[in-house]
Parts: sequence; structure tokens; C-alpha cells
Amino acid sequence: MHELNPDLLPDDLALGAAAEEDELYEHHRIQADGRQEPMRLDKFLLNRLPNVSRTKVQAGIEAEAVQVNGKPAKPSYKVKPGDVITVTLPEPPREDKVVPEAMELDIRYEDDQLLLVNKPAGMVVHPAYGNWNGTLVNGLAWHLQNLPTGRNGAIRPGLIHRIDKDTSGLLVIGKTELAMTHLSNQFFYHTIERTYLALVWGVPKEAQGTIRGNIGRHPKDRKLMTVFPEGSDVGKHAVTHYRVLQSFGSVSLLQCNLETGRTHQIRAHMKHLGHPLFADAAYGGDRILYGQRTGSYKTFVENTFEVLPRQALHAKSLGFVHPTTGQHLQFEVELPADFRTALERWEKYAAQLA
Repeated sequence: MHELNPDLLPDDLALGAAAEEDELYEHHRIQADGRQEPMRLDKFLLNRLPNVSRTKVQAGIEAEAVQVNGKPAKPSYKVKPGDVITVTLPEPPREDKVVPEAMELDIRYEDDQLLLVNKPAGMVVHPAYGNWNGTLVNGLAWHLQNLPTGRNGAIRPGLIHRIDKDTSGLLVIGKTELAMTHLSNQFFYHTIERTYLALVWGVPKEAQGTIRGNIGRHPKDRKLMTVFPEGSDVGKHAVTHYRVLQSFGSVSLLQCNLETGRTHQIRAHMKHLGHPLFADAAYGGDRILYGQRTGSYKTFVENTFEVLPRQALHAKSLGFVHPTTGQHLQFEVELPADFRTALERWEKYAAQLA
């Protein structure tokens, strides 16, 4: 069975009906295993292809970009054991090659084994559909020119971990296979120290605490993550430790330390706690959730959203053991200007109320 390309996004499937060329290219071939229970074709593909909406899957099926055993099928077709589902598109699959690009990177440390970069908010970490260029990995490929290929030939050379596009802060990059393996093991065994600063809506009841809950894709929106009961067979085990650093009444500044590193972990955990990140549009933090709905307060919040038009999350520090020297290294970066300005605005607002 062929590996699935996780970068297939909704618009891909919509291309199936618009092809003016005679030739179509196979992008995916999925064979249902012998234990496959009957399942609607659209649901089957929704489960197998991340970042694809049900509407686009159904559109692709109707456009005959999706076929079962070489023939078009309806969205309601029940997939059976042994069925072969293919997705064909008018453009050939993109090769997993990173194009080096010259760009200014905020490198905070570098030696022959690793480097640390302070990623600005708005920069995508690695190439994917819609962002093949201008990513951190493109810049790293130019800077290093000889970056390792990464685990399993992935299109993430040198990356040990990642942070979201609109999250700022530190990332450690392995420059050798030894460094990548050593650092990856530290992440796997949770010995890496990772501290984030997060501005959240409201003030948690407990000044410090631990959030435990499996994190997996939201059943209705696969671009989002959600929290499932700890120990369940859905999602992956996730633990976030938090501490309130400052309280401003309607919002508070938290220090978050990750024990695990799941996709959108802090964002999903804080929403689950009832305190979404300030300005986090995906998780409901881009509207007033705490505080009186007065005209002046609404204006203040909207203006602060303009100052910080992305989730208020910053990867402040990293601590780990150097892969060759065995020395414990600790790095920290300051808050970026947008986060710092928003925080100052809340401090002044809270002081005026006091």
C-alpha cells in the first residue's frame, strides 16, 4: 500500500473536474485491508487524508477524481476489504525536494552539530501545499546547503520539532544525523525543557496546574485539534504544565511547560480549560470572552487584536543536552514586538481599572 501524502488539501480534489489536459496523474492509491468494515467512501477518505473537508472529498468523488477499483463511485459507496481507491489529478505529484532560498534567519546559536533559530510569527516551518517556498526549511537549506534528509526521507530536513506558523520563538535544528537522533531521543523521553509564554482569556481558578488529556483531530474540522479523555483510544497522550505569571482581570499571562509535544497542544489544552489563547482565531480566542461588553472595552480589545493579529503564544526557552559534549545548554529569547505591545496595553488597562 502506498504512503499517503499528508499535504493534500481541499483544493486538490476540486481540480479533478477542471482538467483540460488528456493526462491525469495518480497522487494516492489506498488499498483497504482485509479487516475493513463497510464504510462510506467519503468518510473513508476523510479518515485517511488529513486536512481535507467532507465537502471537497465529495466534490472530488463527483468529479471522478476518485475511483474505486478503476471505476467512478458515489460518495455513499461502501468501501470493502481489498478495494483499491485512487485519487488522480491533472498535475503530477510534487517531488519532496526542498528548494534552498536566501533569507535572513535569526540564528541565536550555532556549532558543528546544531543551531537554534528564533522563528518569527507568520513564517511556515516546512514546505507544504500552498507554502512550497519562503519557509524556514527553505532558508535553512540555503544556510547549511548540506542539511540531513530527516527521518524517513521526510520533507523536514534537520527539524527535530516544529511550532505553528503564527507562533514565535525557538527551534533547535540538527545539522548531523547524530545530532538529529540524539535530540529526537531527548524529545521522545521528555527530557527537553520547553517553556512557552501564553496570553489567555480569563484567569484560571488554580494559579498553577497540569492539564492532561489526549489530543487528536477534531471530528468535524480536521484542521483543528481537540481534547479527548486521558487513557482513551482516541488521540495521543498530552500533558501541559502551566503557571499564572500575571493577571489582568480579563486576560492573564501564563508560563506553559510541555511534557509532550502534540500538534496545537497548548492551544487545544487551554481551550479545553476554558481559557483560549488571546487572538487565536482557530480556537475561538479572536472575540471577547471575558470582561464587560462596554463600548470602550470593546474598542480597546479590537485595537489590541490589531496589534497582535495572531495567537498570543511564544516559545520562550529551550534546554537540552548537547549531542556530543554532553553539556546542558539553555537558551531564551525575548518576546517579539507584537506580543510585547499587546501585553503592555493590558498592563496599562488593568492599572487604570485599579
